[in-house]
Amino acid sequence: MHLTWLQLRDFRCHQALEVSPGPGVNVLLGGNGAGKSSVLEAIGYLATLASFRRAPEGSLVRVGAEAAIVRGEFAGEAGTVRVEVEIPSRGRHRVQIDGKRAAGRAEVAARVALVAFLPDDLDLVKRGPAYRREFVDDLAVQLWPAAARDLQEFERALRQRNALLRREGRRADAMTLEVWDERLAALGQVVVRRRLQALEAIAAGVESLCRQLGGGEGSFAWRYQGAGIGDVDPAEAAEVLRARLAAAAVAARDDDLERRTTTVGAHRDEVALLSGGRDARTRASQGEQRTVALALRLAAFDLLTERRRSAPVLVLDDVFSELDGERRARLVERLPSGQVFISTAHGEDVPAGGLRWVVAPGMVTPVGER
Repeated sequence: MHLTWLQLRDFRCHQALEVSPGPGVNVLLGGNGAGKSSVLEAIGYLATLASFRRAPEGSLVRVGAEAAIVRGEFAGEAGTVRVEVEIPSRGRHRVQIDGKRAAGRAEVAARVALVAFLPDDLDLVKRGPAYRREFVDDLAVQLWPAAARDLQEFERALRQRNALLRREGRRADAMTLEVWDERLAALGQVVVRRRLQALEAIAAGVESLCRQLGGGEGSFAWRYQGAGIGDVDPAEAAEVLRARLAAAAVAARDDDLERRTTTVGAHRDEVALLSGGRDARTRASQGEQRTVALALRLAAFDLLTERRRSAPVLVLDDVFSELDGERRARLVERLPSGQVFISTAHGEDVPAGGLRWVVAPGMVTPVGER
């Protein structure tokens, strides 16, 4: 799969921009504030309907504009697909696929695949559980687009239970809470099992890449820890997991009433990443952490290529500057044959061939091929 053209209007610093990238490696050059990361963010937005910088949608709209427009066309083995998104400065975005209104993320994920690696991806390893849950959920959605609806249903039920707790506190009706507990347990076990399936599918690829990128050092494993229920065995039956989640909710009821929020469940779970048998978050060096983070993204790329029989678009936003020379060389050796976007302030940091473009606000200018 590759992006054939991209159009932006009032997106970040770009008042108007058009570019037709090549199907191979595209290196975007520019200083800080030139807008190169914003171009990559727009490409990512077309595939995921979210900012890979975790930015609120209103911040994507150029200052002084009422809305941002992002349009692009992707070509793959199944043909072409045109995605258009209008992002208002206030309110919800509107999405069209091939000129028809789209239902949401699941419909886009079924047609478009993209993997992005960012400097902040070190947070995948170093920071709190939310970053790892988000990574695994995103991978699950791209592997099984129906997972987007499962996650949406769980999040809706969670919001409604939390709204009841905030409003009523200790006066909340026990029978009503019991209904929500059962609902969250049923939906939660679906979300958790999708995560376990995604982790099992990617684990071998991550370990292989950790060895390649790290020069043969280290190993990789993962452990899933459910909030309130402890370690979760991937072989655990769905009904057993649902019962454990329901029991955990009952056990946490007093704490929930006191704190007026749901304290256990899939929204609080942890995915522990182990490098060389040690917790990568607290015991690995920064170099090892960066290797694990990069291996996670590249393994996701390989897995999606295998499952969807078409290589996703790969985005590497200012990644090479964060690596030492040896790891840069290994990453270049590992770059896929499909479409790759790389942003950098210093062209010499990217020892890869392909098309090179200079980016400025509202402009992407080709400067030749290396």
